[in-house]
Amino acid sequence: MKFNTVLLIGAPGAGKGTQGKILGTVPNFYHCACGEVFRNLTVESELGRTFIEYSSRGELVPDEYTIRLWRTYIENRTRSGQFRPEMDTLVLDGLPRNIYQAKMLADTLNVIAVFNLTCPDRSKLVARLQRRALRDNRLDDANVEVIIARLSLYDKETKPVLAYYGPDLVRTIDAIQPPILVLQSLLAMLPRPA
Repeated sequence: MKFNTVLLIGAPGAGKGTQGKILGTVPNFYHCACGEVFRNLTVESELGRTFIEYSSRGELVPDEYTIRLWRTYIENRTRSGQFRPEMDTLVLDGLPRNIYQAKMLADTLNVIAVFNLTCPDRSKLVARLQRRALRDNRLDDANVEVIIARLSLYDKETKPVLAYYGPDLVRTIDAIQPPILVLQSLLAMLPRPA
């Protein structure tokens, strides 16, 4: 069974997590933030050590680890009844991070919409990430050099995912506006169930 899925795509700090958390509170939506899944790993696990090794340099965790972790997480959430694929729309934030991951997930995801949260002013993204580092104790957001590396990596690896899914699925939203206005735009552009 393929999961009906909405993707939230945007540079680090664009508000994917904020919008995903809100959407996850709406009945029949289940939010999964891949970054949160990684950050909840313990350093005792192989995947936890791998995540720390890559994220501390602002690099992406290798695709095979990422997809393996995500599949395990979703299987566990399905078994526990937290995610009900026959009823819920999956809201994915932080996955897929590149075209290869999108292809790896093609047999699992029925992507019904891709929300491109844009923020052309990089200085605003850097400021948001630094505030988040303090507020949420996010070490990957504390170092400006790491932030710049992550933003460049987004441009090189993740932005092409928008073209992969194509203009019929991609909806662009200005992420600089207040979060409530971003949410209003997002809800207005959500496809209606058939």
